Amino acid sequence: MAFKKKSKKVKRQLTAAVAHVKSTFNNTLVTITSLEGDVVLACSAGRLGFKGSRKGTPFAASQVASTLAKDMQGMGVKSLEINLQGPGSGRDSVVRAFQGSGLHISVLRDVTPLPHNGTRPPKKRRV
Repeated sequence: MAFKKKSKKVKRQLTAAVAHVKSTFNNTLVTITSLEGDVVLACSAGRLGFKGSRKGTPFAASQVASTLAKDMQGMGVKSLEINLQGPGSGRDSVVRAFQGSGLHISVLRDVTPLPHNGTRPPKKRRV
């Protein structure tokens, strides 16, 4: 059999990106996409080795953001849009970590889904 030469993986070069931050009470997930929506990088507190209730802490969220910021600077990302979703405590610390790493944040957007009417309430309690 003939040996096939593998082509080298092309390093992506971006100048602007979008960070989608999903912050729950139990974890913080951050996904970096291009402006078109193609996923470039992703990381979470659990992936960095935090376990249990420590995944939902602001410190774990800032570690996630600083890890991704290092990878983004290698790709040439200068400006960043941030979409925040969820009620968790990691929302603010992710934004602070991105700012502290030297990235220019152009847009901060809250995309938390809110119910228009919600679910039906439970029936009246009889004692």
